[in-house]
Amino acid sequence: MSDNQSWNSSGSDEDLEPREEPGHPVCIGEFSGVLSKWTNYLHGWQDRWVVLKNNTLSYYKSQDETEYGCRGSLCLSKAIITPHEFDECRFDISVNDSVWYLRAQDPEHRHQWIDSIELHRSIREGRRDRGGVQGTIIIPPPLADLGYGSESSLRRHGSMLSLTSAASGYSATSTSSFKKGHSLKEKLAEMETFRDILCKQVDTLQKYFDSCADVSKDELQRDKIVDDDEYDFPNTRTDEEFLHNNNGSKEKGIDFKGEAITFKATTAGILATLSHCIDLMVKREDNWQKRLDKEMEKRRRIEDSYKSVLNDLKKKSHFGGPDYEEGPNSLINEDEFFDAVEAALDRQDKIEEQSQTEKTRIQRSSPVPCGDVYSSIGSHRFSDKVEEMVQNHMTYSLQDVGGDANWQLVVEEGEMKVYRREVEENGLVLDPLKATHSVRGVTGREVCHYFWDTTYRNDWETTIDSFKVVETLSENAAIVYQLHKRVWPASQRDVLYLSAMRKILANSENSPETWLVCNFSVDHDDAQLTSRCVRAKINIAMICQTLVSPPEAGRQISRDNIVCKITYVANVNFLGWAPASVLRAVAKREYPKFLKRFTSYVQEKTAGKPVLF
Repeated sequence: MSDNQSWNSSGSDEDLEPREEPGHPVCIGEFSGVLSKWTNYLHGWQDRWVVLKNNTLSYYKSQDETEYGCRGSLCLSKAIITPHEFDECRFDISVNDSVWYLRAQDPEHRHQWIDSIELHRSIREGRRDRGGVQGTIIIPPPLADLGYGSESSLRRHGSMLSLTSAASGYSATSTSSFKKGHSLKEKLAEMETFRDILCKQVDTLQKYFDSCADVSKDELQRDKIVDDDEYDFPNTRTDEEFLHNNNGSKEKGIDFKGEAITFKATTAGILATLSHCIDLMVKREDNWQKRLDKEMEKRRRIEDSYKSVLNDLKKKSHFGGPDYEEGPNSLINEDEFFDAVEAALDRQDKIEEQSQTEKTRIQRSSPVPCGDVYSSIGSHRFSDKVEEMVQNHMTYSLQDVGGDANWQLVVEEGEMKVYRREVEENGLVLDPLKATHSVRGVTGREVCHYFWDTTYRNDWETTIDSFKVVETLSENAAIVYQLHKRVWPASQRDVLYLSAMRKILANSENSPETWLVCNFSVDHDDAQLTSRCVRAKINIAMICQTLVSPPEAGRQISRDNIVCKITYVANVNFLGWAPASVLRAVAKREYPKFLKRFTSYVQEKTAGKPVLF
């Protein structure tokens, strides 16, 4: 922890232990330090001096202002301390409808604050239970042992409980299912056995039927031979021999009745087993259907509970806190996000209109330097990069929007047309934008001058909160840092870019001169990224060409004879977690307004002044 976040001397662990002397009440130590507190959606997180004393949590704007009284306090007796699920440095303290969103510098300090608050509460509860009787206060075990030690321990305890309950539930409910499955397997095995027996019985019966057919043929043939012999010879066989032969055939005869009984029993067993299997499968299907119905009902109840809790949160005073700002776990949906952004933009437009009507417009002469200083990029460490950007814009930005470029016309207002291509990378919107416009009465040099010169930036740019020139590279190039106004619930954005102005000479007498301003993101040691902002990446070009119509005979060229053809190209990566639909809707609304506002400003500034080519 930094020096300004170190704990005061009365906030050590030893001071937090209760000290009791005979005849004196227990003394609980003081604990204090710097925490970031969520103020509101305009100012976000702000550092505050927080003091924990006598079971009360108070905060001051800074440590130096503790003598002037606290800005707010909470009694911790009925407070609920909730460590944040995703942010390891944040914890929330709520008492009824009042909620404090607090954030420590790192997880270790968050644990110290939570432990100190719980220790204060436990000591106060112990003193209250003691009823004023002198004795020894029993200090509760460390909070880490109770599950308050860290976010991971909270999750771990919850997981163990859920696993235990799940295991007990599974052991109670899955045993019967396992037995049913086992009996079904047994019945299937019985079916296999019956099939084998039945096949063997069919083979045996087939053999018996074949034997019967053979015996019948032999008897017919023998009867025929016997008839012939009796005609020629007398019957010499006695009754005993006949009986003997007949008994012998009985001994070798077929037990059809026994085989039929066995076959009938086998088929009956097969039918009974099949019926049992069908019953088991029907019961199994009924059980699965009941479980599915229960899960569907459980899901419906959870969805209803979620909607109810969300509605309750919206009714509370702390709705719109840090959980509702831009981020991957934001509780606000895309429609509400867009409505909030649009409302904030409307408020900014009204404020800007009021300020424009109230302030007096002072016409200042345009300090456009003479000479041809903008024909070169100067000599600095970014010279090659600037030259590369200028050549790319002159090659690709002036190309037609037709063909395979996939440009879509999104806005058309008179001479102004705005095109866009929908491009996403890793879920982030990278839509290139291209606008064409024709402005009468101004030259390309004048448009680019007012676009590039930071002297006039606040006159026409309404989205900037503050800006500064970080480094001047040459007479036509500088590195600029811009902090844009925050539009809640989106996070605040800043941009660090190199801005260069160039004059591109005409290739022929019939070709007009081209003036160009290109702005592209760079890095600089004097403008490091802050934790409260998301740094956007830009690559923007303002390309202007002046078209002159011949004046009447004997007259000089006036502003009525000139038209500036503007091509504006913007590739902006906002980064962050703003929804894609919101970014596209805001871009469709704001870019045409910006171009129309800026060109009107240039016309107003140059009215009645000499034409600068």
